[in-house]
Amino acid sequence: MSLSRARLAGWGLWLLSLGITVVTMTLVWFNRATEAEPWFIALAVLFILGYVTVGAAIVARLPSNPIGWLFIAVGLGFLLGGLADEWVTYAVITEPGALFGVDFFVWLSSWVSMAAALIPLIFILFPDGHPPSRRWRPVVVLLAAGIGVGALTSMLSPGAPEFGGVPIEKAWVLPSLDGLPGFVLSIGSAMAIVVGGLAAVIALILRWRRAEGDERQQIRWVAASATFAGVAGLTLVVTSVVTDGSNNVVGGVAFLVLLVAAGIGVPVAIGVAVLKYRLYDLGVVVKKTLVFAVVATILTALYGALLVLLPVLVVGVGSGSGFSTWQFLVTILVALSFAPVRRRARKVADRIVYGERATPYEVLSDFSERLGETYSTDDVLPRMAQLLGASTGATQVMVLLRSGERLVPSTIWPEGTSVPSEAPTDAGVDAFPVVHQGEELGAITLRMSARDPMNPAKEQLVRDVASQAGLVLRNVRLINDLRESRRRIVAAQDERAKRLERNIHDGAQQQLVALSVRLRLAQQIAERDPAKTAEMLGDLQSDANDALENLRDLARGVYPPLLADQGLTAALEAQARKAPLPVRIDADGAGRYPAEVEATIYFCALEALQNVAKYADASEATVSLSPRDATLTFSVADDGRGFEVATVVAGSGLQGMRDRVEAVGGSLAIESGAGRGTTVTGTVPITI
Repeated sequence: MSLSRARLAGWGLWLLSLGITVVTMTLVWFNRATEAEPWFIALAVLFILGYVTVGAAIVARLPSNPIGWLFIAVGLGFLLGGLADEWVTYAVITEPGALFGVDFFVWLSSWVSMAAALIPLIFILFPDGHPPSRRWRPVVVLLAAGIGVGALTSMLSPGAPEFGGVPIEKAWVLPSLDGLPGFVLSIGSAMAIVVGGLAAVIALILRWRRAEGDERQQIRWVAASATFAGVAGLTLVVTSVVTDGSNNVVGGVAFLVLLVAAGIGVPVAIGVAVLKYRLYDLGVVVKKTLVFAVVATILTALYGALLVLLPVLVVGVGSGSGFSTWQFLVTILVALSFAPVRRRARKVADRIVYGERATPYEVLSDFSERLGETYSTDDVLPRMAQLLGASTGATQVMVLLRSGERLVPSTIWPEGTSVPSEAPTDAGVDAFPVVHQGEELGAITLRMSARDPMNPAKEQLVRDVASQAGLVLRNVRLINDLRESRRRIVAAQDERAKRLERNIHDGAQQQLVALSVRLRLAQQIAERDPAKTAEMLGDLQSDANDALENLRDLARGVYPPLLADQGLTAALEAQARKAPLPVRIDADGAGRYPAEVEATIYFCALEALQNVAKYADASEATVSLSPRDATLTFSVADDGRGFEVATVVAGSGLQGMRDRVEAVGGSLAIESGAGRGTTVTGTVPITI
């Protein structure tokens, strides 16, 4: 069955159960059954609806798990049994002849209660819907066969069950089975109660011993609720034996606890264990179960009272009135009208019991929504810290970003707390790395209260958030790198402008000033000493040529004309001839490339050669160009003294080279070592 059809079937049966419950409770009111055992009826309703609701929830999410269908079958079995009893009682005793289908409901009431025998199967198949091992399959088959035989025998055997003290003969039976049902029913009941109950206990024990992690946490839920039921059941048996079955306060309380634990605690525990066992710690639930049960019971009682009393007030139903169509319609209308109120009351009960703490789904959903909307990373990280703090009960949450080999605090919660300069290292802090595409980008640290420590459920929640935060932290790092790159570009432009201004001022400008002074002097002596004037003009011509050459050198530093005219190889060869040490150019196969590629490689090679001349103490250097497919690789190697790359901080020259290469989509690597020289290698895509 597909998931959509399973959801439709599960919640459809749940709605059917609600409808049957409304009809049954209406009949209970008119049969005056609430006057004798009001608390039992209220708890029975919770019992039945609890099983059906949990079953529908499991079916809606895990349709292949038979536990959900078994829950629905048990709940519907109890519910149909109650409906049949009240229907026949009303049609035979309260208002004789008022309702149809008496024979059908008498027949139904004789066997539908056998659905209770399915409960041991739920424990055997818990939590994944399969028995503990293949050797358990005969046990499951035997138990199912016993339940089936018992139900079939009860269905077809003659008899006269009593309704309100009035025996009514069953229809649709096989007379040949008369006398046999008692023996068969005894066998079926024994198999269902003794064999099934014993098998359920053994199955849970075996699963507990074999389980690890999440599965053990699931079994712990059921063990907690089953323990309450077991203790209450044992107390009830002991008090019944001691008091010889007479009424007593202890037995009444034990029966009440047994009904609550088995009828409400077990389905809730199994449902939460199968579906949402990561939401709350077991200790929190055990401590708050009683509070939740009391609140839920009070709200249900108020709702039931309004459901039953308002139709009476609206249509004027008295104690002796019959059951009419108008009264039934008013009851349905009241139920539908109060459904929103009931949903709101359930939310209030949840708020009273569990407070403001968000569920993991709410945390992940809210965080994902923040990622999907137009929030800056400066907004997302504080919100992430706030969500984790509110959902885990942490006293402090910190987001750290990796910077080199260090983790640097970036965001802290609660707001207003000063961000420390170093990552916390004390024992009271739990740290969770944030990894994206195999790279650790940062970490999330939580400082927990001693009264609400870290547990597996909270750890899983933080890890889930950390897995989503990887992309955020990568974006933060990219933004920080972009900001730093822009800062370096601006600083490099400023430094280059200052250097250009300084070179012009100290070089060509001084030469031109000197030329101007000497020209005025030559003008003054031109008439008095022609020979001296001719000599000075020759010197002025030489100085003018020097000034022109300096200006050309400055122009080459900005963008060499030779690079634009003849390409990368010619520009590098011209630069090699001016180098203070021998430089060999190895550019076999290199041609012309986009201007951005040629400029990037030229200025990187020029910077590398300047570093060689200043720091390497090398005897020679080699510049290589290697075109490969859609990339062009260049390298500048020297035989100098080298340095340790890991321990030397890259200067502005190396960082500028890296920025240039990465700006066109390339990469840069530096290989060096003491006494081994240095090789700077860059790869640039030819098509940008």
